[in-house]
Amino acid sequence: MKKDTKIAIVLIVLAILIVVIPPFALKGAEFGGSDDAGSQKIEEIAGDYEPWFTPVFETALNGEIPGEIESLLFCVQTAIGVGIIAFLMGRMVERKKWSREEETEQKAGQSA
Repeated sequence: MKKDTKIAIVLIVLAILIVVIPPFALKGAEFGGSDDAGSQKIEEIAGDYEPWFTPVFETALNGEIPGEIESLLFCVQTAIGVGIIAFLMGRMVERKKWSREEETEQKAGQSA
């Protein structure tokens, strides 16, 4: 068996183990979001705390944002961030190509 094949098999087995083991190892574990943890800490520290502002969307909608809309806004925010990162990475790759092309043109011009 080739070395690359062995490495691929080991990586696949590791990936499967990473997916399968946690549900059994973490039985009964509670997972909560950071929003819940923050709210609980604020209640522990200052039970009579009043927020000093109201979110813009809650004011516009006269109530709390529905979960579906909140998820949509989160996804849009993520898509915008990914788009910016992908654009910048593409620019960096193209910049390398342009600099290589300029170097080869300069070398070709010097040798002629």
